Amino acid sequence: MRAVVLHEHGGPEVLSLEEVDDPVSGPDQILVDVEHTALNRADTLQRQGGYPDPRRPAVEIPGLEFAGRVAALGAEVTEWQVGDRVMGIESGGCYAERVVTHARQALPVPSTVELADAAAIAEVFLTAWDALVVQGGLTSGRWALVHAGASGVGTAAIQIAKAIGARIAVTCSVGKADACRALGADLVLERSPANWLAALRNELPGGVDVILDVVGGDEADRNLHAVAMDGAIVQVGLMGGGSAPVNMGLLLMKRVTWIGTTLRARPLERKLALCQRFISEIIPLFESGALRPVIDSRFAIDDIADAHRYMESNANVGKILIDL
Repeated sequence: MRAVVLHEHGGPEVLSLEEVDDPVSGPDQILVDVEHTALNRADTLQRQGGYPDPRRPAVEIPGLEFAGRVAALGAEVTEWQVGDRVMGIESGGCYAERVVTHARQALPVPSTVELADAAAIAEVFLTAWDALVVQGGLTSGRWALVHAGASGVGTAAIQIAKAIGARIAVTCSVGKADACRALGADLVLERSPANWLAALRNELPGGVDVILDVVGGDEADRNLHAVAMDGAIVQVGLMGGGSAPVNMGLLLMKRVTWIGTTLRARPLERKLALCQRFISEIIPLFESGALRPVIDSRFAIDDIADAHRYMESNANVGKILIDL
């Protein structure tokens, strides 16, 4: 099969499209013919050597999500049939024509979604829902704040918040504000050089109940000022840096719950439980039309380096998809 392989780490030019051996499914796994995958910030970090596949495979193939059709079943698999449309997340290996995944980690493609668009769902909607709702406790009538509102996770978070009856504020660059409003964001705050914290306090002096932060860095201290009493901050990424001075007194005074989380390195049992709950609670919202994938652009797998360059330009609103 063809796959994007990393022999070294560096810029987009190190991404090499090569022929490699097909993966083989185990008894509780399925083999998927991958038709589409997508870019994530983790992919660019892995390419640079900063976020390795926790499985440490012999051949390093990036890519965290896939959409395709079941090609083969492990001996113990009963919930899928060959030819079924599936999507899902993996710790790596999805920049390839085939991937294996645990049968209970695979997700059914909603009937309302084209297979070509399904690769825009798993990573960002799982991340946003897990952070805001499962861990952050967001419920109807409460306020969320999400940084990078026009990103893949951000566009998913806006939709999830509105679907459950919550209200949501987002930060983004001024050129992406209208896109966030169109998705349903209740309050759109311009990030640097504007003072989003002052604007938030003017609108919501009591703060927000849950913050989803993919930025870190200097936003960490601002988050402590923005969160409400007994609120939660869920740290999902560190695009702005992993170290920053913060006012620890606010953490205590406000009784803040500060959660650090990633999906990639979780134990398999926890991933399976999350995916099964996602099937029950979130897939029906795609079927009803309450949620939809937000796609910025598409690249062919042969143009994977250009896709990485585009992601690193920060120009996208929603997902960047790769067609195999």
